[in-house]
Amino acid sequence: MTTFHAVVWIDQQEAHVLMFDREHVESQRIKSRSHHQHQGKATDLSGLFADVAKALQGVHEVLLTGPGLTHGQFREWCLQQQPSIGTLIVGSVASDHPTDPQLVSLAREYFKKFDRMGANPSAL
Repeated sequence: MTTFHAVVWIDQQEAHVLMFDREHVESQRIKSRSHHQHQGKATDLSGLFADVAKALQGVHEVLLTGPGLTHGQFREWCLQQQPSIGTLIVGSVASDHPTDPQLVSLAREYFKKFDRMGANPSAL
């Protein structure tokens, strides 16, 4: 399926990647390969980030969301490691644990506003 937009909800354990157009939604859950967090040491999220970046191949605009700092860390990782994906990230919104339909609704509203500001007149 060719999709234009994607929304990614991400934390340290998993990511929900939802790619959508006007009529279709395709979802994928990606689990972190790093299951252990050591005291005083940050969890290595590069495997999760690489898997999410791979899932985003082919989309044109990405909205990031999630609790905490992980969605910002993913954006920075993309800009350094996968710039072709990093440049597609158009925004970031903090959120707790919405359902997949709530994520798509949030993203549709976000992209409507984003597209109206002249970024890209896409089909939602």
